[in-house]
Amino acid sequence: MRTKGRWEDWVSLVAGLAAAVSWLWHGMTGVGTAAMFVIGVLVVLASVMSITRPGVIATEGATLLLGALLFITPWGLGFTDVPAAAWTAWLAGAVIAVVGLVGLPLSTTAHHRAIPH
Repeated sequence: MRTKGRWEDWVSLVAGLAAAVSWLWHGMTGVGTAAMFVIGVLVVLASVMSITRPGVIATEGATLLLGALLFITPWGLGFTDVPAAAWTAWLAGAVIAVVGLVGLPLSTTAHHRAIPH
């Protein structure tokens, strides 16, 4: 049985889920935690959309932007002094942004295949 979706979409799904539930292990509360939760949930939603509809280019672009946003969140919201939370945001954000970037051309190809010429 073949799993549906590209591996990039599954990686972003797992990384988004990790960001969303990261408050369980880093113990931080406040705006930074809320931002990581919201961004994580949005990444999960974009990933599910990419898995179920591989030709939707916007979801890969959203994944890339959300990953970049998550990556800069520790500096923007000032929680670089909480190492577990900051490293979670940096690592998950970098992974999400990279797989979003890798997924863009793949999604574009799938989109062009779906359009009859």
